[in-house]
Amino acid sequence: MKIDKFLAAFDDPEFIHSREARTIRILSEYLEPEKRFRERNIQHTVVFFGSARINPDDTNMSHYYHEASEFAFHLAGLSREIEKETGSPFYICTGGGPGIMEAANQGAARAGMPSIGLNIDLPFEQDPNKYITPDLMFKFHYFFMRKLWFLYQAKAIIIFPGGFGTMDELFETLTMVQTRKMEKINIPILLYNREFWNDIVNFDRLVRDGLIAPEDLDLFHYFSTVQEGIDILKPQLISVIKNVHRLLEFKFPI
Repeated sequence: MKIDKFLAAFDDPEFIHSREARTIRILSEYLEPEKRFRERNIQHTVVFFGSARINPDDTNMSHYYHEASEFAFHLAGLSREIEKETGSPFYICTGGGPGIMEAANQGAARAGMPSIGLNIDLPFEQDPNKYITPDLMFKFHYFFMRKLWFLYQAKAIIIFPGGFGTMDELFETLTMVQTRKMEKINIPILLYNREFWNDIVNFDRLVRDGLIAPEDLDLFHYFSTVQEGIDILKPQLISVIKNVHRLLEFKFPI
């Protein structure tokens, strides 16, 4: 029997990229980010979701880009303040692409703070933006593993206007908190620009038709200015980060 190659299985690209090795690839997308986060002692994040299609020169929507950047800039300042009080900062985390994601990474970079980009393989709209801290730039193949890392260390979720992807991220987060699959049930979920979201989703109709409970509307807050967002987040972030070691942070069902 002739053997054309003599490789350990984990060194064999043909095997590693095969259907049979899918579980290895999935596990790698959990273990490799975990290793990097542990090495940097990153325990807390504030996650920005929003459209990849909003750019700083778009006359109709560009204000969202600049507002997201400014909010991230001020959150970086809040992170420094909280680090002095608690000994532990938080990091801005995005999907790593253009649009609102780029804006948030840009705001953090402008403030001199490192930030995270959780990129994913897509046929369009997902080249890494230049503002991500290089050693905190990640690339995922599996959406569900990327989503795990969005929420695993999140202490707040900030959602700017966006399309299908943003809606998916918003409703998945709300569902996990509502059903208590995510133990951080008091995590702040902030939606930027009440007028936009009221046009897109009729939450009151969902309550009126009995599809969600009235108290489910308390799972999120609207904000329209940087200061309003900071006022909502600051006390909650300080409380959570101060008590992080005695809180049950996050639990996935087995």
